[in-house]
Amino acid sequence: MKTKVKSTEASIASATGKLLRSYFGKGPGALYVSLAHSYLTIYLKDFITPMESVLFEQKQNIKIEQARDVVMNKCIPELKRIWQNKFGITVQQLYYDWNLTNKSGILFAEIKATHIMNNSSSLSNEERTGIHQEIERFTEKAQKAPRNIKSVRLNERTIVSKREDILVTIEKELISSGFEEELRLSKRKMEKNIMDREYLESILNQQMEDIFVDWNFHHDIGYVVMILQAV
Repeated sequence: MKTKVKSTEASIASATGKLLRSYFGKGPGALYVSLAHSYLTIYLKDFITPMESVLFEQKQNIKIEQARDVVMNKCIPELKRIWQNKFGITVQQLYYDWNLTNKSGILFAEIKATHIMNNSSSLSNEERTGIHQEIERFTEKAQKAPRNIKSVRLNERTIVSKREDILVTIEKELISSGFEEELRLSKRKMEKNIMDREYLESILNQQMEDIFVDWNFHHDIGYVVMILQAV
């Protein structure tokens, strides 16, 4: 089973990298795929185009993210079709986020469970409790404490945490008024800035390489994806 999962993950990486290259003009230098616990995550490394590099040097990060939003809106339907047709993976919701400083990014999807998924979890009770305490702390500081948090470890480097019922009234009003993209861009930066990475690293006994966030605003769900350094 593990061999089958690894083979599928490698094929997903190849197909996804090729599609991103066709849309962005440059593909990631490397892709790391995890398929477990009803999630598909794809960690992208060395992913920034020459034009984006110029904008980044001029501190125009928002312009880069806005342009990527436009491209991803076109790219996502095709990604879903490829994953469905080639690998039998049905995507329920697809999310993404970037770390322009690290030239990295994440694609992650809620998917219907398949026979090729690895469902083993290595989060201890202590790790899960510590992660949830920190997520509750910074989420409450940014908006309000989640009604529910669920965390799973997909592999030794990838942890996904799902938060439910976190939006405050003003955020819901902004969404209904058509300011969803502006809210997402602002929340990405704010939440990452107030997370206590050192605490999370102490709980997990691993250094943090990247942290990503994204939301399904219409279902009041938020995600945190932690990428840890290899031990």
